[in-house]
Amino acid sequence: MGYFRKTLWGVTWVGAFRALTRFIAFVRTIVLARILSPAQFGIFGIASLTITFLEILMETGINVVLVQKKKGINEYLNTAWVVSILRGCLISLILVVLAPFASSFFNSPESRNLVYLISLVSLIRGFINPAIVRFQKELRFGTEFWFRFVVFAVDSGVAVLVSLVTQSSVGIVWGLIAGALLELVMSFVFVSPRPSLEFNSVKLREILSKGKWVTGAGFFQFLFRQGDDGVVGRFLGETSLGIYQVAYKICSMPISEVTDVFGRVMFPTYVKLSIDSHRLRQVFIKITVVIVSVATLLGLTLFVFGEDLIKIFLGEQWLPAVPLVRVLSVFGVIQAVTNSMNSLLLALEKQKYITFVTLVSILGLGVTIVPLTLNYGLTGTVWAPLIGAIVGLPLEIWFVTRALKQKT
Repeated sequence: MGYFRKTLWGVTWVGAFRALTRFIAFVRTIVLARILSPAQFGIFGIASLTITFLEILMETGINVVLVQKKKGINEYLNTAWVVSILRGCLISLILVVLAPFASSFFNSPESRNLVYLISLVSLIRGFINPAIVRFQKELRFGTEFWFRFVVFAVDSGVAVLVSLVTQSSVGIVWGLIAGALLELVMSFVFVSPRPSLEFNSVKLREILSKGKWVTGAGFFQFLFRQGDDGVVGRFLGETSLGIYQVAYKICSMPISEVTDVFGRVMFPTYVKLSIDSHRLRQVFIKITVVIVSVATLLGLTLFVFGEDLIKIFLGEQWLPAVPLVRVLSVFGVIQAVTNSMNSLLLALEKQKYITFVTLVSILGLGVTIVPLTLNYGLTGTVWAPLIGAIVGLPLEIWFVTRALKQKT
């Protein structure tokens, strides 16, 4: 089976998982939007921003490096597990310390206890067996489909059930905790080999030397994708943050799922194709055309029917999100193109290119977001990420062209 056909087969499995889980996520969002107010969504958003910031800041890049390796990875798993445990414990501890400061920064006393609770998620995730990366590395997308689906279904079910009982965003965090616990158990029951508490400093240095660019890119991507959330939460409050994040989800779910599906499949596929520059170029062009076509169709649908979708599924209280959805639909299409090219650069071990592009995008976002937010509110905020994406796109295209030429 050729790599393009293997890619389509992988996309079928990953696409089925994404379609099913995002349908569940869509239903969950609708249910929670009827149960919780925009302010409660904003409170959870503050806790989510805090944990995501720390996880990105302390990202080691181990999983990406393991997938990039042409040979077996078993000799790296023990070291990867020890580092993961230490990282999870440290993030959890920092979250506990930072909780009062985070709630004070966002002027949201209610978010403090949620940050305390969400710290358990990082602690639990740190103990997950790193061998689950073999699903992606070995293109075992069918197995990964069932593994991820079960975890996600439990996460969603617990989130809705606890939210119904408590009428509070604490239910969403308990869903994350339940999902993390289940993934931990399943990673040792169904995945092999099982790691042990052994540490190899040579292996660690090798991984970190390559993973540092993944860490840098991840940090800059966090600033680009969620820095606007921080500005909204700081200057406009919990309710505006809730509206902004829900609008972002409405646009990101359909469009980002296309790129995430292809990206998850194409990253390991491009790694295997990297020894044949001609086939690599052919497959990359074909996949990019498919991604751009689908993303554009979805973006147009959201742009035209965004208001109707919000009225039908979320209710009148979410109508302020309508103008945001229209701008974010354009942003989503550009991000689809960028993410497609990132998969290729990552496979070619050009993490530093992704870091540079993201940095340029952040500059475009950073220069415009505060004045736009202060002068035009949420309507102004939403233009900042679009400006950043447009500024970074030409540089991304240039880096991809350069990387492909270097392979010839």
